[in-house]
Amino acid sequence: MIVLPTSKLPNVGTTIFTVMSQLARQHNAINLSQGFPDFEGSTELMDLVSQYMKQGFNQYAPMAGVPALTEAIAHKAHTLYGISLDAAKHITVTAGGTQALYTAIAAFVRPNDEVIVFEPCYDSYIPAIEANGGIAVPIALHHPNYHIPWAAVANAITPRTRFIIFNTPHNPSGTVWQPTDLEELYKLVKDTNILLLSDEVYEHIIFDDNKHQSILRHPLLFERSLVVFSFGKTFHFTGWKIGYCIAPENLMIEFRKLHQFVVFSVNTPMQYALADFLQNEHNYLGLSAFYQQKRDYFLQLLQGSRFTWTPAQGSYFQLLDYSQITNQTDTDFAVQLTREKGVASIPISVFYTNAPNQKVLRFCFAKQTETLEKAAEILQKL
Repeated sequence: MIVLPTSKLPNVGTTIFTVMSQLARQHNAINLSQGFPDFEGSTELMDLVSQYMKQGFNQYAPMAGVPALTEAIAHKAHTLYGISLDAAKHITVTAGGTQALYTAIAAFVRPNDEVIVFEPCYDSYIPAIEANGGIAVPIALHHPNYHIPWAAVANAITPRTRFIIFNTPHNPSGTVWQPTDLEELYKLVKDTNILLLSDEVYEHIIFDDNKHQSILRHPLLFERSLVVFSFGKTFHFTGWKIGYCIAPENLMIEFRKLHQFVVFSVNTPMQYALADFLQNEHNYLGLSAFYQQKRDYFLQLLQGSRFTWTPAQGSYFQLLDYSQITNQTDTDFAVQLTREKGVASIPISVFYTNAPNQKVLRFCFAKQTETLEKAAEILQKL
């Protein structure tokens, strides 16, 4: 038998999203674990994809993206965030947000580079860092507000710090960054060579009159940043796996060196369809109101239950504190809730390297009204 080399990711197994979704299917549970809608996206957008397929737009797209789409993205960024972008130099269309994140990390992280991450964090960050020889430096955020401890961040910075990775609106907590957070970030990095990787895939899902604090609003931060977005999250087609990265030209040159050998290019007819669909701003500007209604309705349904919560400020995830229900660990309670009660969620501890003792589960409310009502009926009885 061949002797395999030492694993680059010895501590990585099947993701919690796969585990909980499989458990939900096995027990016919309502799946509020994995972050995807159980409703269809726009038929207009689907028809546009079909139209471009039938018109013969089925061969390789340009490596960086179809110009019509990158130009539409540049226009959108200028309209929303006031930034002037060269579509040909600053924007690359990717096979989803996760590919963009991995490519950015792989392009710049070298062995023994340190990368600061805020935990709980999206589970692809640390494996991507470690696969490229980097060292993740976690900064813990705590329930219920998940505010960034800026003094701890300052103490974590060393001469080996290559990247700071952050995410707003934040998955899994639903917290959003404030202007003061970006001011604190700038104070820490302005006299360094530290790069920033900003995961903004939920940019259009933000509530209660908050404004999305994109790095694109801040020229002095943008000059050292790679910023990642997702069409799948925005338009309810997570399975299409199309996103994009925006970065200054000098960073984008390095990003594309890897991108061209990871995927080369991304689905052609979908890019043309998205370029057309972006012309109507309501297709993305109406998203916050759409999801706020779902958040508010889900929490209304839970009034009087033994769960407690702080309403999510953004994303389509709501954290629920179950400490008045049981002293079980969040992993044990999430499994029991799926197997015995029929509602699947995600335990927050899996998003930490060293999880604090928090009795919190994450529920996805990107679901049909009927789905939320059935789930809430079960949760009310706990």
